[in-house]
Amino acid sequence: MLELASHFALDQPLQIRQIAHQQNIPDRYLEQLLATLKRQGLVKSQRGSKGGYILAREPWKISVLEIIRGIEGHDPIAEKSNKANNETASLSVIREVWESAQKAASNVLDSCSLKDLCDQQRQRQIATTMYYI
Repeated sequence: MLELASHFALDQPLQIRQIAHQQNIPDRYLEQLLATLKRQGLVKSQRGSKGGYILAREPWKISVLEIIRGIEGHDPIAEKSNKANNETASLSVIREVWESAQKAASNVLDSCSLKDLCDQQRQRQIATTMYYI
């Protein structure tokens, strides 16, 4: 998704082999991921010799949480633990803290867009680039 987002402004689809090479992901695994993301409406595919995959929406409109949900098929962070009727005070306190942590993680992931990740990646690449004369 980062690779697609970084090429979003060019408005040109990327082929699986390009993405796989850039991100060091096996082609077959990437095919499965992209098929899943397509079913979830996060990417679109274009056929033809210049075909490939593009984001279905602007990168600033896609949250990291939405991508996780798209790949996992559900929100693993927001899953509620089963509260038993005979839960001890210790278990109740632990469950409440865990649910609070899950909610915080979900909020962070939901507030971070794909564009935010691209901007952070670009800044990190600039910071690590050294010029020698």
